Amino acid sequence: MAYKTSGTGYADVAAHFRTLIRDGELTPGDALPSVQEIRDQFNVSAKTVSRAFAVLKSEGHVASRGSLGTVVTANPHVVATGAARLDRLSKTGRNYAAGETSTDHVAMLRSCADLDIAEQLGIELHDEIVIRRRVFRQDGRPTVVARSCIHPRALAVVPELLQDGQLRPFWQTTYTERSGLKVSRGPERRGARLASGDELEALEVQAPATAAVPVLVLHTAFHDETGPLEVWEDVYAPGLWQVSSAV
Repeated sequence: MAYKTSGTGYADVAAHFRTLIRDGELTPGDALPSVQEIRDQFNVSAKTVSRAFAVLKSEGHVASRGSLGTVVTANPHVVATGAARLDRLSKTGRNYAAGETSTDHVAMLRSCADLDIAEQLGIELHDEIVIRRRVFRQDGRPTVVARSCIHPRALAVVPELLQDGQLRPFWQTTYTERSGLKVSRGPERRGARLASGDELEALEVQAPATAAVPVLVLHTAFHDETGPLEVWEDVYAPGLWQVSSAV
């Protein structure tokens, strides 16, 4: 495996290995190269390597294991954003990181009552859209309720969008193959709001009916050559999660 990168600072070294761990190229139990190997491959000092390791350890990605050196650890508190998952799929062909699964894949045609989603899709409020929802889990624990809000024109190209269950290949790949239109991704937008009752249920959060539970929400918009196509809304379980974004 090649570890060479153009970055020369400790943050660059840490980011490189963080990406390998996020993408599943390094899995729990795998050893990182020795300090000397990293010094040679990145042309950095021992202090830089030490600082990079310290960052990765503080994030829970790696730990010192005596004669084994520095190894990747199982970290249930690190979850990837939708864009990071898409990058991993593109680079490695893997849908999931180590210990990650998804459940409760459902599809429906619904009126869009969310003004922000309607504006991002370029439709009128209460127009019908395709909604696909799934719950991502890390080692069995729900971490993200992921909702795809899809412009109804996509149905003419990919009618399978209304089928429950995971679509393989990724539906945008099918859309491009059939329509010839390339899909591009916008930047992730982060925000926060109060979770709905069904989101708390999906995330298995026990809270009184009158409780207000804040959650982190990420939006990612997709377009083709004719206009807006899809908006991802990822709702993260409340707690001390580290969110690993696309780079």
